[in-house]
Amino acid sequence: MWERVAAGWRWLGWEAAAVGRTVRYAARRTGPERDTMVQALKMAGAAIAAWALAGWWLKAPLALMAPWTALALVDATVYRSLRSGLQQISVIVVGAVWASLAMALADGSTLGAMLIALPVLALVGTYRRFGAQGIYGSTTALFVITYGAYSLNEVGHRLLETCIGAVIGITVNALVFPPVHLRNVRDQLQRLPRDSADLLRHMSEGLREDWGTAEAEEWRDRARRLQPILRSLADARQWTNESLRLNPAWNLRRSGPHPPPESEDSRWHEIAEHLAVIARTLSRSVDEENPLARPDPAFLGRYADLADWTAEVCAAEADLFDEAGDGATTRDRRQKAMQEAWRRYGGMAESFGGQTGPAAAVSGELLVETRQMLSALTGQDGPAAQEEEQGMRKGNRAD
Repeated sequence: MWERVAAGWRWLGWEAAAVGRTVRYAARRTGPERDTMVQALKMAGAAIAAWALAGWWLKAPLALMAPWTALALVDATVYRSLRSGLQQISVIVVGAVWASLAMALADGSTLGAMLIALPVLALVGTYRRFGAQGIYGSTTALFVITYGAYSLNEVGHRLLETCIGAVIGITVNALVFPPVHLRNVRDQLQRLPRDSADLLRHMSEGLREDWGTAEAEEWRDRARRLQPILRSLADARQWTNESLRLNPAWNLRRSGPHPPPESEDSRWHEIAEHLAVIARTLSRSVDEENPLARPDPAFLGRYADLADWTAEVCAAEADLFDEAGDGATTRDRRQKAMQEAWRRYGGMAESFGGQTGPAAAVSGELLVETRQMLSALTGQDGPAAQEEEQGMRKGNRAD
């Protein structure tokens, strides 16, 4: 029991640390964290404005429909807001009209109207042309039925309130810091090497000390947190194309540079997978129920040095995505760190043949995954980098 409590506290600590990092990123620099914060504030502002217009000024009988619609239509791109707005208005019309008809057929009975309206609207909501907005048909019906207003005049009020919310939501998204996602691909690609470097440095510090299950589980948790960034990167690729459509800001803003090629996405997906395997291997080596044994301290100390230099490569790659930095200096720093990482890997690989026993399986898996990760990192610069890798490996064998 106490172990579960301790594990729960550790999880809360990791979650709090991740939230803290997100808040710091949003406060310190432009990027996806700040964009998310801006969109959230726009959603709140659109909902408040819709309520002020529909509920406070127009005194609409069910003013809730306006802020509810506005909140849903501040989307990731202006194009999505317009598309979602048309889908939502269409499905709300269907929901309001059918719910009113159901109330009339049920002679005002709430339960009877729900039995008539909801099964049909739930099925209609699955129609692919309505997309994610299909659910609003059923929720609109619930509003109409529970409110008990189903005359033609009252249905017209529901549609008016919905249109007010839709217009305000789309207008706020289009005119107040309209989202242009040219930068987001670069930002997400910068987060991957930056967080990878943090993870490797954290591993390096722990491997030099008396680490155990808690530390290994934290490494696994950090490695798993790279996966949402990869999903955000895939979304950012799609948003980059969508954000240039029907966006009034495109002619008002200075266009940024083109995002990095999609091959970078695949490369960092591979690197993240290797990091996850490395963290999982270290975690299993301290699991009492697992037959794997922890490598000796001398090996782990040398591996910590290798992790440090690999982290420096990742940190340099993160800086390369920053357009304000000195690219030539950063590339030189990256090359030196890469050479040192390959040199240390070569030395460990040469001495691996002397290892025996269960710990050799863990050491071997760590070296295999690290080599593949270094190869993926080296592959950034194309054929020239591959020649560099081969040269460094030959140099290591010659030593």
